[in-house]
Amino acid sequence: MIRVLLAEDQGMMRGALALLLGMEEDIEVVAQVAAGDEIVPAALAARPDVALLDIELPGRSGLDAAADLRVRCPGCRVLILTTFGRPGYLRRAMEAGAAGFLVKDGPVEELAAAVRRVLAGEKVIDPALAAAALGAGPNPLTARERDVLNAAADGATVADVAARVSLSESTVRNHLSSAIGKTGTRNRMEAVRAARRQGWL
Repeated sequence: MIRVLLAEDQGMMRGALALLLGMEEDIEVVAQVAAGDEIVPAALAARPDVALLDIELPGRSGLDAAADLRVRCPGCRVLILTTFGRPGYLRRAMEAGAAGFLVKDGPVEELAAAVRRVLAGEKVIDPALAAAALGAGPNPLTARERDVLNAAADGATVADVAARVSLSESTVRNHLSSAIGKTGTRNRMEAVRAARRQGWL
């Protein structure tokens, strides 16, 4: 049996995925979580073969959890399943060690097949998204620029952002200015929106 962990914050979707995967003769859902910070503890307890992770979860993102799983549960293969087919998300997922990346609007047979394929050591990536990611190029934002944009996303003042990320106000201004330039936007809120649209944040 292929042991699967499901991380999905929408209860109905999580239940449907568990039910559909459970109907496969060789797949057993051994853990279900609704928040990103529950993924690693659940994986350590259940020891799944494959972790099926959403990206946008409460607590922390599935991408951050994927990177932790690579270290804490090296035998567990990660398959990202998301509504948001953004090229930047695909790149970040691959950098985090994910073995696959699918969007949720595909048929369930594809999902079960993808679980089997990643366990067999293959990479499984939505073809349209792979083509878009190649065309989009790498994320131009540095880690610090991403931190500053994330901290500024709720409209916080420069002083508040500086306190959140432990940088001086002038350094925060420099990072914001650089991020605005790289995203081709007019202000930091537009930069946040543009970066999220690309999957860079």
